[in-house]
Amino acid sequence: MELLSPVGNFDHLIGAVQNGAEAVYLGASNFNARAGAQNFKPEELKEAILYARKRGVDVHLTLNILLFNHELKEALNLAKFAYECGISSLIVQDIGLAVELVKHFPDLPIHASTQMTVSNLDGVKLMEKLGLKRVVLARELSLKQIENIRKNTKMELECFGHGALCISYSGQCLFSSMVGQRSGNRGLCAGPCRLHYNLLKNGNNIDSGYLLSPKDICTLQILPELMDLGIDSLKIEGRKKSYEYVCIVTKMYRKYLDLAKDKTKKYQVEEDDLKQILQIYNRGGMGTGYFENRKNIVYPQKPNHLGIHIGNIKSINPAKKQVTLNLKEKISMGDVIRIGENTSYISQIQNENTVGEIKNIKEIKKNDKVYKIVAQLLNKKQWENYKREIKKVDISCKLYQKRRKSMPGFI
Repeated sequence: MELLSPVGNFDHLIGAVQNGAEAVYLGASNFNARAGAQNFKPEELKEAILYARKRGVDVHLTLNILLFNHELKEALNLAKFAYECGISSLIVQDIGLAVELVKHFPDLPIHASTQMTVSNLDGVKLMEKLGLKRVVLARELSLKQIENIRKNTKMELECFGHGALCISYSGQCLFSSMVGQRSGNRGLCAGPCRLHYNLLKNGNNIDSGYLLSPKDICTLQILPELMDLGIDSLKIEGRKKSYEYVCIVTKMYRKYLDLAKDKTKKYQVEEDDLKQILQIYNRGGMGTGYFENRKNIVYPQKPNHLGIHIGNIKSINPAKKQVTLNLKEKISMGDVIRIGENTSYISQIQNENTVGEIKNIKEIKKNDKVYKIVAQLLNKKQWENYKREIKKVDISCKLYQKRRKSMPGFI
């Protein structure tokens, strides 16, 4: 199973490659579903492909938005440039573009993006008929549904294994374009599912919160099952997330994919590894999304990074803007903590875990929960290996040894 990591800029590329990705996916300046990412200009794209391919890592370019007719020529020119630079494949949403790419570049693998919403065997068969090489399956499928598809096709199958979910089918959601005039099918999703809503019944408010905001998915616990299904590629979401996120998540999935392959060892995910995954980014904890139990998909309390619960408020000193904490996890200088909706950068730590410079301290109460949303030491560790070659690449060579004559006086 290929480990496929997200790349939003060159730092991400280095982090993904050096932490064990076998492939990466990235976007150019145009025609990709993450217009808000830094992405790659032509010369940067050429350099990125060269960097990765030298280290045995495939590079998949996203052309995964719907096109207007007048954009087709420009999209084909971008595909031609990427092809000449040595791109491994193109990930495409627009069926018209996909057909043209298959016609113009018959030896270049074309992948059906999850934005195509291929959610059943008939859809996979259609992609196969059109000449595509791989299908990135809709994220709403269960393990059982994927198993049925796998048994009935030889097409390469790719699944999202970690990161954000949409509340609607990817590629079919018009919510952002309706309420914000920004279309997700053009790479400009405004994320309306992450907003606060009230639920009304007969004009009465019966619920409120981030009612459409799904938790992120994490499949570390079910990697052996995904491997047994015959999934060809496991994809990590997150081209707009941080360098540290790319490093940590890639590293963890590399570790556990290797463990799952080793049938001589028991497969078990270590608690500290799960904690690192949660620390770097989570929305109300993490689950397996639609793969297994489809309950508790949404986390209505908060739409963005929750962090990890590290303790509670023991006492408060409003005059000095200080709080003392009952902690179950260590804190360090440079960490960022959240108390309620207030975030504070830790610039001082005194005896008994007292921290100062707390914002909006009048809103804080004794026993309030405290979350660590940035772990400075964990983040710093990811930069220690920056631009250091860790990636091992197999080589094939012949070695010759020549015996030298002994010098007089030497044995």
